[in-house]
Amino acid sequence: MSLGNWFLKRAGAAALLLCAMVNPAAWAREGVEVGERSVFADMVSAEQVEQQAMQQYQQTLKAAAEHRALGPADNAQVRRLRSIAQQIIPLTGEWNERARQWKWEVNLIGSNQINAFCMPGGKIVFYTGILKTLQLSDDEVAMVMGHEIAHALREHARERMGKSTVTTGAARLGGALLSGWLGIDPRLTDTVAQQGANLLTLKFGREDESEADLVGMELAARAGFDPRAGVTLWEKMAAANKGAPPQWLSTHPSGNTRIADIEANLPKVMPLYERARRSKTTETPDTKTP
Repeated sequence: MSLGNWFLKRAGAAALLLCAMVNPAAWAREGVEVGERSVFADMVSAEQVEQQAMQQYQQTLKAAAEHRALGPADNAQVRRLRSIAQQIIPLTGEWNERARQWKWEVNLIGSNQINAFCMPGGKIVFYTGILKTLQLSDDEVAMVMGHEIAHALREHARERMGKSTVTTGAARLGGALLSGWLGIDPRLTDTVAQQGANLLTLKFGREDESEADLVGMELAARAGFDPRAGVTLWEKMAAANKGAPPQWLSTHPSGNTRIADIEANLPKVMPLYERARRSKTTETPDTKTP
């Protein structure tokens, strides 16, 4: 090996080592650990899911506006929600590259529902009930928002639609064979297949919810919101619902399970929160993002 090649190899190794020292993420990712995205999501195009989500979102806002329940832009709670979202949204691209192109929106609907959601494509809605009933702090709002955003980033709705497509197709095939064998009208067996598949899209699964808890907690922590608020959030949820799952989380793991999972993962996200908090406190008026 020539002296020049030896020098280049040593210089390259030193550069990699320096990179790892400056940016530990070059060697290992910081934060929570979740599984790979489900292959079922690939059964349905992201564009199709986001288009359907946009239609439903617009219908929801239209209905709220007709009932004068849509919060105006100058509403204090609307401004608060949008301010929190502005701190979380820039961090979403790491979890889903498409999120960098989403046209994010945040709205508030006047309703007693303890509810919030984020549609695929970045359409966030909170209901006044979740803010008033639970008296959420900014940190707790960030945990709720992070959770709902995580569902969109991890494409849980798309996954559910993909599973429905597969199971409906299998049921239709089985129904066609059954109808041919028994002489039954295939339209009857097709209807049964549709009804069975629709059950899969009604609620997110337990694994989806656990994943959204963790990803949402990390997003909130990276944005400078205290992830320990996840514990107080679920304590409030349990009190408000007398131990039963709230409407927006009706098929989710129990509050005690979620609190235990959050506490177990706090060591992974607290350093991210502390770093973000220090960054916020050292900002000067000239360097703050408007």
